[in-house]
Amino acid sequence: MIDSETKDLNNEIETLREDCLRPTRRWSTITILWVTFLVLVAGWGLGVYIYQLRHGLGVTAMRNYVSWGLYISTFVFFIGISHSGTLVSAILRITKQEWRRPITRSAELLTFVSLLFGGIMPIIDLGRPDRILNLVVHGRIQSPLIWDVICIMTYFTGSTVFLFLPMIPDLALCRDRLTDTKSLFGKFKKWLYTTLAMGWHGSSEQWHMLEKCMKIMTIIIIPIAVSVHTVVSYIFAMTLRAGWDSTVFGPYFVAGALYSGSAGVILGMAAFRKLYHLEKYITPRHFNLMGQIVLALTLIYAYLNLNEYWIPAYKMATTEGALLGDLFWGPYSKVFWVLQFGTVLLPIFVMSLPVGRKILPLSITCIIIVIGAWVKRYIIVVPTLLHPFMPIQEVPADWATYFPNWVEWSVTMACLAGIFLVITLFSKLFPMMAVWEVAEGIELDRDKKNAFELRKKREDGLLKNEGVATSKI
Repeated sequence: MIDSETKDLNNEIETLREDCLRPTRRWSTITILWVTFLVLVAGWGLGVYIYQLRHGLGVTAMRNYVSWGLYISTFVFFIGISHSGTLVSAILRITKQEWRRPITRSAELLTFVSLLFGGIMPIIDLGRPDRILNLVVHGRIQSPLIWDVICIMTYFTGSTVFLFLPMIPDLALCRDRLTDTKSLFGKFKKWLYTTLAMGWHGSSEQWHMLEKCMKIMTIIIIPIAVSVHTVVSYIFAMTLRAGWDSTVFGPYFVAGALYSGSAGVILGMAAFRKLYHLEKYITPRHFNLMGQIVLALTLIYAYLNLNEYWIPAYKMATTEGALLGDLFWGPYSKVFWVLQFGTVLLPIFVMSLPVGRKILPLSITCIIIVIGAWVKRYIIVVPTLLHPFMPIQEVPADWATYFPNWVEWSVTMACLAGIFLVITLFSKLFPMMAVWEVAEGIELDRDKKNAFELRKKREDGLLKNEGVATSKI
């Protein structure tokens, strides 16, 4: 009986390994076409960025009024999405939520790529990116911009380590299972896996060290992540401008980041589940639980959203009143109210229903949330810049309006294509689930099941004995 159970367990774990390694062994025609499309979009955006470098920021729609436009809005959005790894991986790991195991890697990867391209966006927004080192050499610690650079670099370094550590056993698995070493690409993969696995052979000492390092990183990464988006909000809140001069911006930005980041994780779960046939491991239960988390975060975000607009709207002070007028019934009113009802109230209603937390409706809801989060950053940045305390002197009238032009859209779409490209290449080189963690979860489930069955048999036996004793009396 024990040998049979052990054999079944080994077969189940072996199936898991093959299911996770299968996408890394071959590239389908669709994958090649998809990668080619992303490379073309990124290449076009790179060419447009070179054009922007040669001719200056004047080729964009940004002017004296709106000096931060689509680029900085996208920067704040990408940094917000990066909170996905902190929420799903770190918080669920530290609270020992066993159901997290199949989805942690996709969350950690989303954090990594969002920070990678989020950190690029402010450099793209600079007219002279060659002077970026001046922030380090001549930076003033009084400036929130310096705090932002320090926090993002720290968070990016920590997130890279946090992504890499649980990959080490799986990299060793890829190294040992790789059979195609004749082709040039096969030799490259063999070298890559061998180098990154760092001599892993699964000894008890290595497992102990890995678990210790992961516990340390789990504890460290959470406050770093919270500090990052808090500091991003300081760039706005410490500026004396209507719409930004708010003490609630710190928690408001953190809640918004967690809300949009967790929605991004759900979209990643749905995509990899479908594309790589991981239905056996990423189940409707995972979507239901993640939907409950997003619902809770959306409620928190809705509360902070209400405070952000209701308090100044109640007073309608001079400078705040002009901005709120544009948002409530002016040129930005349609976008503003669609955001409030379509990306906050509607998701709350949908996800409150059990049917709304099923895979398809939840995925559609999360698409709306993610797009809405991007537009929301735009609404935070642009209308405020269009309402300075004093009108800027001697500028053309059309400079007092803003909408991104083809240069900004091209460069921004190139960064978005870069995110999808990195995720695609990662998923074709490495398992998209932590194989050893999921295997560990299967073993724990089997042990719990066996313990439950044994306890049940013992209870049945005691009841039977009691019944026999009673009949004898």
